[in-house]
Amino acid sequence: MAELVEITDPTDPRLGDYRDLRDVELRKHLEAEHGLFLAEGEKVVRRAVEAGYTPRSFLMAPRWLDGLAEVLDRSDAPCYVLSEDLAEQVTGFHVHRGALASLERRPLPSLDAVLAGARTILVLEDLVDHTNVGAILRSGAALGFDAVLLAPRCADPLYRRAIKVAMGAVFALPWTRLPDWYDALPTLSERGFTTVALTLAPDAVPIEEAVRGQDNVALVLGSEGHGLSARWEQAADRRAIIPMARTIEHGVDSLNVAAATAVACYVTARR
Repeated sequence: MAELVEITDPTDPRLGDYRDLRDVELRKHLEAEHGLFLAEGEKVVRRAVEAGYTPRSFLMAPRWLDGLAEVLDRSDAPCYVLSEDLAEQVTGFHVHRGALASLERRPLPSLDAVLAGARTILVLEDLVDHTNVGAILRSGAALGFDAVLLAPRCADPLYRRAIKVAMGAVFALPWTRLPDWYDALPTLSERGFTTVALTLAPDAVPIEEAVRGQDNVALVLGSEGHGLSARWEQAADRRAIIPMARTIEHGVDSLNVAAATAVACYVTARR
């Protein structure tokens, strides 16, 4: 059972995992160095623990103790209990969801392990916005996709903001980093996936046409600003577009990458 530790000093060194949560660069460095990540909110904390991640500690206001009692009962990690005002001083923002947990990262699974038995996957190239990565993971999980692969420069799915937006889907959907960015798509083709790049390329066909009749499908999505690299766009087996009711003349030529993923996942799931 977790030991409840009342905290009255915001500078208490035991709270180091929870400091300066708004400083993205500092947090990325700290979390990588110490092999940890943070979960925020009762549901997300519970899902992380139920997925088998080992808690280092918990931080919560008194009113959240009952809601997470069964989680605390199963853990030996300390639970730091402090007022919401004090928690805001430590973290740098108002923790309106009341509960945080610091958990140990696990080694990333191999590509073989993530793709075992998979028929539909998402492949992300250089998406740097944690909110978009979290939303994409949530869409993939909700619409029945089997796995997600990330290029080396993609944002961290275990960053607090990504986990929060994904509502814990990052714990349910297998994912890993691609070991080889350059030949990633040909490698997936060799493994039996039809790689479908979402792009505005001149030869792109409607997404319904691109996935129709395909058994194993890998939807390929590019960065928020420039989209897919020329390498990945050309290496894909097919190029697809979500047709727009309005055109670039109206200032609309595409959807945000997270919205586009949701649409493409839905169409692919119904192929």
